[in-house]
Amino acid sequence: MDSDDDCSLPADTMLILQQFLKERNLHQKAEQMKEHSADDIQENWQLSQFWYDTDTKEKLASVVNYFRRQSLGVPKTEPRVALLSCPSLYNHVKAINKDVTLFEFDQRFEAIGADFIHFDYNKAINDDYMDEFRHAFDLVIADPPFLSEECIQKVSTVIKKIANVDCKIILCSGHAVCDWAFKYLDLNICKFEPHHERNLGNEFISYANFDLDEILAKVP
Repeated sequence: MDSDDDCSLPADTMLILQQFLKERNLHQKAEQMKEHSADDIQENWQLSQFWYDTDTKEKLASVVNYFRRQSLGVPKTEPRVALLSCPSLYNHVKAINKDVTLFEFDQRFEAIGADFIHFDYNKAINDDYMDEFRHAFDLVIADPPFLSEECIQKVSTVIKKIANVDCKIILCSGHAVCDWAFKYLDLNICKFEPHHERNLGNEFISYANFDLDEILAKVP
C-alpha cells in the first residue's frame, strides 16, 4: 500500500494548482461583484470607512466627467483617475471614465479586478512604494482614513508621487486638516461639502488645487 507521502503532489504541480485556485477565487469574486455592486459592500468602521451618499458620488463623478470631456481631443484619450481610500466612489466614476484605479486597503474590493491596487498609506515612508505609478495620473480624489497629521502627510506623499505635473487633486476630509492640506499639498478649501450615508460627528469639507466649485456650478 502506498504511503501518504506517495500521494503528495510534486512541487511544480502544487504551484500550478495553487495558482489555479487563486485565479478561480478572483473570478468568483468578480462574478459576485457583477451581481452585487461594490456599493453593496458594507462599511467597516474599524477601517474608518464611511460611504458617501448618492448626491456626493454623483457630484464628484460629474467633475471626473468634466475633465474627461476636456481631454477627448485628437487622439482621443481619457484622463487617468486615481481614487485613494474612497471605494464607495468607484462605481460612479467607472461608469463615466474607464481608466480608473482604486487604491484601497480593504481587500474585499479586489473583486473589481485589475482596477484594484492594495494600498497602505503607512508604506509611504518607503522610497520605492508605488514607484510603478509615478506621475501616472491626471486626476486624484483622496479621502484619507484618519484626521491626523501623520495620515495626511503620508497620503500626501503618495499623491505627489502618482500625480503628473498638471494633475487635478481633490481631497475630502475634515475641517481639522485644513492646515495640513495646505502645508503638504498646497490645497485650498472649497465650498463643496461631501456628505455620507451616515451622519458623522466631524465636519467634512473638500480641498482642491483648482476651482472645484466653479466646475460643479457648470455641470448638471
